[in-house]
Amino acid sequence: MPGHFPASHREREILDLLDDSGSARVQDLAQRLAVTEETIRRNVKRLEAQGLVTKVHGGVHLKDWGPEPSFAQRFVQNPTAKRRIARHLAGMIGNGASLILDIGTTTAHVAEALRNHRDLLVVTNSLAVAQALAARNGNRVFMAGGELRSHDGGAFGAEALAFVRQFQVRHAVLSAAAINARAGFMLQDLREAELSRAIIEQAEEVIIAADATKFGRTAPIRIADPSLVRRLVTDAPPPADLAHALALAGVEVEVAGA
Repeated sequence: MPGHFPASHREREILDLLDDSGSARVQDLAQRLAVTEETIRRNVKRLEAQGLVTKVHGGVHLKDWGPEPSFAQRFVQNPTAKRRIARHLAGMIGNGASLILDIGTTTAHVAEALRNHRDLLVVTNSLAVAQALAARNGNRVFMAGGELRSHDGGAFGAEALAFVRQFQVRHAVLSAAAINARAGFMLQDLREAELSRAIIEQAEEVIIAADATKFGRTAPIRIADPSLVRRLVTDAPPPADLAHALALAGVEVEVAGA
């Protein structure tokens, strides 16, 4: 967080909320702090004048907030939890299943846990997933086209969207950067969220794989209505407010190893 602090208690609260993900919508900040959106805009204006934040349409970004860690850095974060989730999720998928796996690091762990499965039909935009499952045990792996991003080996854009819409699969396994009771499942990147929405439309069952560090966090992009998700596979029970919101949306929570 930037070095000097604003005088207002509410402005300090806004900075604390922004510190988790680097950005937030004005509407979400108003709800969290139980004030009007106009009040938040006035606070944000003062924070911007101090050089602490940047206003954008409908939202605010924390200045000097670091970018999301690289894929390699995120892959080794919470590895024990991610492997537990991956093993549990792999046990839900049978040989011969069809599935779409996204670019998330927990999803990459799922791909590793599926390496002994046979005759899978796998659609992905992730180079890590494709490398883990291609040319093994009779699997058929379909990799989305387009330029691969340097920091995570993911393919995005119009080509990737058109590609995944050619398939109809049994399972979609998706990741989330943040999960909270107000907005549900969220991501940091707009293109990732767009692809996730397209994937959801092509799957009979949508599964979110995310460890408990994502609970209560916020991120700028909402993936989709939580009611479109069938299961959340995680490593610890969610807090009460989130558990209640997920239950209302019809999302089944499965705790790996429970």
